[in-house]
Amino acid sequence: MSNLAAQVAKLHAPLDKTLFRVLSLLLGFYHVAMVMWDPEAYSASIGGFNDVISPLMIWAICSSMIFGLSFKPRNWYWQVFFSPYFSLSILIYLTLVRLV
Repeated sequence: MSNLAAQVAKLHAPLDKTLFRVLSLLLGFYHVAMVMWDPEAYSASIGGFNDVISPLMIWAICSSMIFGLSFKPRNWYWQVFFSPYFSLSILIYLTLVRLV
């Protein structure tokens, strides 16, 4: 592992806990289920699917599955791209918008 990959892994260490992995999986599955169950109602509850929300939601769900299943990319750029900090932030935001 390169030095940069080790630094990024060290940055992700505070979130490398079972609780955060389970939270990540649950949020990912929740949003997938909502999209699959009734996409129109889900879209209305989050303010509609648009050019920003849709790709970010898809990426955050995929990233949450990667993190939640304990997959650790080797290269630093994939570790940053699939960072749990970004995906959890997006999924928590979508959950709060949906429920409030």
